[in-house]
Amino acid sequence: MTYFVTGATGFIGRHLLEKLLLRKGKIYCLVRKESLGKFEALRERLGADKDRLVAVNGDLGKARLGIAPASLKSMSGKISHFFHLAALYDLSADEASQVSANIDGTRHAVQVAEAIKAGCFHHVSSIAAAGLYPGVFREDMFEEAEGLDNVYFRTKHESEGIVRKECKRPFRIYRPGIVIGSSKTGEMDKIDGPYYLFGLIKRMREVLPPWVPTVGLEGGRLNLVPVDWVAAALDHIAHAAKLDSRCFHLVDPAPRRIGEVLNIFADAGHAPKMSMRIDARMFAFVPSAVRQALSNLPPVRRMVNTFLRDFGIPSEVMRMINYPTRFDTRECERALRGSKIKFPDLKSYAWRIWDYWERHLDPALFVDRSLSGKVRRKVVVVTGGTSGIGRAVAMKVAAAGAKVIVCARGADELAATKAEIEAAGGTCHTYRVDLADLASCDEFVAKVGAEHGGADILINNAGRSIRRAIASSYDRFHDFERTMQLNYFGSLRLIMGFLPRMAERHRGHIINISSIGVLTNAPRFSAYVSSKAALDAFSRCAQAEFSDQGINFTTINMPLVKTPMIAPTKMYDSVPTLSPEEAADLVVEAIIERPVRVATRTGVFAQLFYAIAPRAYEIVMNTAFRLFPDSPAAKGIKGVRQEQQQGASSEQVAFAALMRGVHW
Repeated sequence: MTYFVTGATGFIGRHLLEKLLLRKGKIYCLVRKESLGKFEALRERLGADKDRLVAVNGDLGKARLGIAPASLKSMSGKISHFFHLAALYDLSADEASQVSANIDGTRHAVQVAEAIKAGCFHHVSSIAAAGLYPGVFREDMFEEAEGLDNVYFRTKHESEGIVRKECKRPFRIYRPGIVIGSSKTGEMDKIDGPYYLFGLIKRMREVLPPWVPTVGLEGGRLNLVPVDWVAAALDHIAHAAKLDSRCFHLVDPAPRRIGEVLNIFADAGHAPKMSMRIDARMFAFVPSAVRQALSNLPPVRRMVNTFLRDFGIPSEVMRMINYPTRFDTRECERALRGSKIKFPDLKSYAWRIWDYWERHLDPALFVDRSLSGKVRRKVVVVTGGTSGIGRAVAMKVAAAGAKVIVCARGADELAATKAEIEAAGGTCHTYRVDLADLASCDEFVAKVGAEHGGADILINNAGRSIRRAIASSYDRFHDFERTMQLNYFGSLRLIMGFLPRMAERHRGHIINISSIGVLTNAPRFSAYVSSKAALDAFSRCAQAEFSDQGINFTTINMPLVKTPMIAPTKMYDSVPTLSPEEAADLVVEAIIERPVRVATRTGVFAQLFYAIAPRAYEIVMNTAFRLFPDSPAAKGIKGVRQEQQQGASSEQVAFAALMRGVHW
């Protein structure tokens, strides 16, 4: 037998070629000039001889597929089976592209089949040809299709109509369901159908452990079919006798509802499953006019669009949640009877689909998540950048190609930091600034604006920490004034100074180094925590005002870090702390991902604990307050050298390890 195949390099086409190559005969494949390299690679992969798998230059959008007359003449009367698979399978593609590929392409294929007197024309349609028919759509139904307003549904319906009305050769029509990866390898060539929801499943896995029950939506039935089964069924039915002029539904005879499908893939991806699924049809009692009005409200529309954009879900996919159509499969089952081609259970191969997606198709794999991709040639301002966290951050962003601007009070420290960064090949500019002095802040902002055009990223890292119980601070109101002046007013002054130009350019990122103490309500740090909490609150308010202007605010609730700021407290030598480099990695994460908040699990847990059981949490923290005493300096005892201070007891070390990173 001799075959002609359009769409041979496509997803279904590649698998069909594997089946056809097991039979005898030459296979002609329509290939555009631009895709010859792809075809040659496919031929090599299949191990096919050049005389067995032959490329025919052409174009789906041209009359008679753009095939040269001499080529048509050479194939005339020789083609036993003409497989037309080429089409545009994309719900979100523009109308012109879909009309050209699906409608015009099918008409041109029918022309060629007639010109070369093909034995049988095999048209691979889609269940989309039924539109949104409410109920069971039989294989002998066509004109009954409803809900064809979607351009993809309409073009698939009309292309099938062309075969039925214009094809003079014997023909057979196949309507596959939503074709997913191979049940044997998981291989898939693009994100489609349920794959659009994999990002949401992955995000749930990152946020929650797999045993946590969740609530989700239930909807219509998703008819998923693995590509290897589709190719096997297509190959078998095409070669069976006396089946011309019939249509075959290559679908799952018992499709699952969308909620069950998501749970199967959640299980495959080790993500939490939806223990309770709310059927979207229950909202049908709300009048359509009311639903339409609510969906058109600007806040609702923005939230929905943001959600879909963040997870890479086309809006057209959401229409399929309540997919109303079931498909009868009697003709297909009758044709496959005795063939040993069995429909595989999704549960048996879902893990292969997930694994292939996570390794090859996950959009996160193709996003530039390098630090250099975010900061190269950008102006990054780091306050307190001559020691500790700030210095480590400055070194990392400078190495990534940023123009780093470091400000601090000490001239010698600034010079040393600048020399080290430049010795490593980075660019660094330094400024002496007293961030507790608002006039100094204003002067700094003006210089950066005049000399560097403002800041692209502002990292408010400089801060003052005071560890002293409130009872020891009755006569030390200046402790609260000093921390507030630097940690809040100084940072706020810089934000207010750099924001106008960021807003003008519609881009910018402000990162505030806060404290885990804001989440844990750390005792003995009331002055420090309250100043950081003020900055946190400002950021939350600012996010609401600048969300639509391309400006991001990120708060990092930093755990305890081994820096000069905590050196006076000898006890911290024995408790778990981050190194400045590890802390800088959290800042790098914030620069790359631009989240609203970066916090450790301990910090998030403490916040949840306090929200759920504030009295119990209060007891825990009071126990810690009594367990960790004030330092001699905090008690006003002078002349005690650091080496004379008492180290941490075993109880203190154990408690600190339990609540890792919390200030005590």
